[in-house]
Amino acid sequence: MPFQPILRFIILAVTAYAAYALLLFLMQRQILYPGRYLRPSGPPPTGIVTIAVITSAGRNEAWFMPPLKRKKGERRPLVIFFHGNGELIDHLPEQAEGFRELGMGVLLVEYPGFGRSSGQPDEKSITETAVAAFDAVLKREEVDPERVVLFGRSLGGGAACAVAARRPSAALILQSAFSSTRPFARNYLLPAFLVRDVFDNGRVLAAYRPPVLLFHGSRDSTVPPEHSRLLNRLAPHARLVEFHAGHNDFPPDWGEFYRIIAVFLREAGVVQPPGGGYSTSVERSHPSTS
Repeated sequence: MPFQPILRFIILAVTAYAAYALLLFLMQRQILYPGRYLRPSGPPPTGIVTIAVITSAGRNEAWFMPPLKRKKGERRPLVIFFHGNGELIDHLPEQAEGFRELGMGVLLVEYPGFGRSSGQPDEKSITETAVAAFDAVLKREEVDPERVVLFGRSLGGGAACAVAARRPSAALILQSAFSSTRPFARNYLLPAFLVRDVFDNGRVLAAYRPPVLLFHGSRDSTVPPEHSRLLNRLAPHARLVEFHAGHNDFPPDWGEFYRIIAVFLREAGVVQPPGGGYSTSVERSHPSTS
């Protein structure tokens, strides 16, 4: 019969695609969380306080960087920093110094299965860890619970938005974030419903009322800038700043990056203006993103 070769080809093609789709469905978390294979650099730098974050995923680690020049009994604003999928908290202390120079404390949160943290990374375990870290650090006497800022870079945008949907915060800053992970399925010729860890940041921002600052590289091919442009349209009180940069060389100018953040946080009432009681110098150079 003339249709038998065509039918045989169709069956073979469907079988091959189904096998491919099944393989990627099972392997997608290995693709999404490559930082789990990185090794920690050693003990935390001097001056950093280690906080154990206990969840159903196991024992996770967070590093607290106390605010600079804090007076006894003074409560300061805090930024909770969630990194990208190819990083560890070990890479962040120098990069986060700009927040401390604005008078803030900094909490660096590690994901389950990354670095020294136990468990396996997925949307549920990362969300649980991020919320538990938020709850743990608010017990510290240095922290003003009314001035907590959530910062997420790339994958960390998903963690920051997960907390924003579950806990009160004063502001949200997202760098190179995605609207959700579903659009990336098409890069692998897969339907979006096969994505297991969605991180629907767009849904969160549509309901988020505090101010939002979005950063993105106009040449970003890993997370195209259209993601932040969509988030900017969805969020009621958002501002988008684009730099001429890609994903891994962002920001191209750390001084300008932190100057924009300083203005944003002053307007949001999170930090004081220059001369308002603590250092706000953000002029020095910062290391490049890992």
